Amino acid sequence: MSWKFIGRRRELAALEAQYRAPESNFIPVYGRRRVGKSELILHFLQERPGLYFVGKQAPAGFQITEFLRTAAKALHEPLLARAGFTDWRAALSEVAARWRGPEKLILVLDEFQWMVAEDRSLPSVVQELWDREWQHSGKLMLILAGSYVGFMEREVLGSQQPLGGRRTAQILLEPFKFREAAQFHPHLALEDQARAYFITGGIPLYLLAFKQERSIEQNICATLLDEFSPLSHEPEFLLREELQGLERFQAVLDILATGRKPLHEIAQAMGADPRSISYQLQTLTALGYVERVLPLTARAAPARHVRYGLGDAFLRFWYRFVFPNQSLIRANPLAAYQDLIAGELEAYFGQCFERLCREALGRIYLQDPVRSAFRIGEYWDPRVQIDVVGLREDHWIDLGECKWGAVPSAPELVAELENRARLYPNPDQATLGRLIFTRRPLKAAARQTTARWFSLEDLYGLEAD
Repeated sequence: MSWKFIGRRRELAALEAQYRAPESNFIPVYGRRRVGKSELILHFLQERPGLYFVGKQAPAGFQITEFLRTAAKALHEPLLARAGFTDWRAALSEVAARWRGPEKLILVLDEFQWMVAEDRSLPSVVQELWDREWQHSGKLMLILAGSYVGFMEREVLGSQQPLGGRRTAQILLEPFKFREAAQFHPHLALEDQARAYFITGGIPLYLLAFKQERSIEQNICATLLDEFSPLSHEPEFLLREELQGLERFQAVLDILATGRKPLHEIAQAMGADPRSISYQLQTLTALGYVERVLPLTARAAPARHVRYGLGDAFLRFWYRFVFPNQSLIRANPLAAYQDLIAGELEAYFGQCFERLCREALGRIYLQDPVRSAFRIGEYWDPRVQIDVVGLREDHWIDLGECKWGAVPSAPELVAELENRARLYPNPDQATLGRLIFTRRPLKAAARQTTARWFSLEDLYGLEAD
């Protein structure tokens, strides 16, 4: 399909509202790499006066010179390119002062973390300029964008940091949800839209790599197993851009690819002390690649119950199927697919379906509508695993069972969920609802139970964000 900008209506509306406000604006935009931050900002900049600069791993002086050249073109002020400033304060102040337009100037510093890495004083410089020159002028919309979530939350949003408390809005850009991701492949059958989402997640670059004229098998072979394809080395490139000492991070990701694990199991598999891998887990979590999950109940679960898993769908698939089989894949991609991947895919998709169902439950609640606050997750203990838990503040808890494979007997599936519900801790005696999610619709007669039934078709029929 030809490229078109998809979704992000709420984020664009938030940026537009800030731009139309009479005062100056300061908006951090952050999210994991490849999530579409730059595309969102550039789309917003269309037909608006703006200066877009991308930071990089280069000396501060080099970046300042490049910034001034970029500003000279954007503002049609050729003398800026020869201004000769050697510090960020002078360069940023002069550029903003040169703007004479009737509208706000949108000043975007993208990959802000790389700029700060080369000049640690930059947040303080921006804070001083914001406080003394920009904040009350009504002439500037400042966007600081970054792909290292931990850095942005700590250095830009942190209350104890120079820029803390000064933002007028903020956008944490998340990967697309399954309904919006489907817009990348509108002509695929629902099941294949789901399979594509299970592999690529909601990352625009990866969704675009999957072509809807190909089968899922063909897409996997063409985009992930062919060593010359654009995504075949993507995880390694992605991690090398952010991390040093890649081998230890790779080991953690490889272990988590088979499923969520507690810290002691990860350490045991690596032959390491648990304390020695906390840095890797914290860093990967800050980047948005690893998730830290607790079982969801009305009572807060103790920290010892934490499990870590791969929160990124693309990395989860790649480390599960590609990373451990690279030699065989390079020798014969099609044979490797047929021998090592094809037979395990549907079971893998079943685990991914559980995630999709948890994601969909929030939309179900909003459309019902549920008036109370709610949290969505899952539950596990040594006796029971419950795929979906919807914990609501109106004294109601939904427990859900997900079935991607065939459903031989609806009553047996209901009975299985009832058995699980009896083992779920419910000390406040909240009302327990039952939800059953299946890939394909069941006949109405089979669904005559107290449970609510949802098929993949029902889930994709929910209103998108």
